[in-house]
Amino acid sequence: MTSTVEYKGNLRCESTHLKSGNSFLTDAPVDNQGKGEAFSPTDTVATGLASCMLTVMGIKAADMGIELSGSKAQVTKIMDANPRRISQIDVVLDMKGGCDKRAQLILERVGNTCPVHNSLHPDIVKNITFNWS
Repeated sequence: MTSTVEYKGNLRCESTHLKSGNSFLTDAPVDNQGKGEAFSPTDTVATGLASCMLTVMGIKAADMGIELSGSKAQVTKIMDANPRRISQIDVVLDMKGGCDKRAQLILERVGNTCPVHNSLHPDIVKNITFNWS
């Protein structure tokens, strides 16, 4: 088992990662009867895409002798109403590392084939932008 999720009431859940004991809260979003005081479940999916991309890119970069520390992603999630679902995720990655164009292409390919990207429904539009410093 990976995690547990407990419904706390008032449209809030607490998710706990069993191996580490770390936890986080989710709330229903304001546009769906919630308070919006924490990530919504769909926020975690969209944010998980960026986190997964940076993680696998970090693994590959380490293998290549490149340090990506300080790289950041900005995530925008867009919802559809009928049926209510994520319709689009925009990720803008501001990449550190000072690598050449060949290394950038390799790392971008790795990021664009991360497990979360490959797990999301193909109807979800994924707009990914890489900005290299």
